[in-house]
Amino acid sequence: MKKANWLLLTLGIILFSFDTSWAQLDSQHAAGGRFGSATGFSYRYTLADDRAVEGILSIQSNSKSRRFRLVGLYQYHRPLAENFTWFYGFGGSVGSFRYKSEVIQTTNPDGSVTTRRTDPKSELALSIDGIVGVEYNIPTTPLSVSLDVKPYFDFLQESSIRLIDPFGLTIRYKF
Repeated sequence: MKKANWLLLTLGIILFSFDTSWAQLDSQHAAGGRFGSATGFSYRYTLADDRAVEGILSIQSNSKSRRFRLVGLYQYHRPLAENFTWFYGFGGSVGSFRYKSEVIQTTNPDGSVTTRRTDPKSELALSIDGIVGVEYNIPTTPLSVSLDVKPYFDFLQESSIRLIDPFGLTIRYKF
């Protein structure tokens, strides 16, 4: 684990050390879909050539729970190569976390089976989010494709940092 932390730190220092003045964001608006562990809608508004704000409306579901989140991110975009940029940013999210009802069967010592159902339960979801990724602007179309990791720190449900779970692929239409 220590090697992974050193690798991330080294990569971060290298990426933050690039400082050029190329124009990275060539459109005012970009909207599209984000796919990954959480699927949803993404909208990005450009503030300057190298800065943007992004809103993500996402839904994530598994057999035990369902999460709905509205994420707001402030991003910095830097050139990487022709038609490629990398970006990083921070923000937060608010939403709901719902535990689904569950059927639990227990076998008693006498061989009989007891079945009980848990009630569904909802909670408020609050988190601090970060984002790091790369984006490719397709030169002949108004489309861009980005691949990112969006770690977050949940305050209420588990109070844990999620690093592996939030990978995403976003396809946007620029206008």
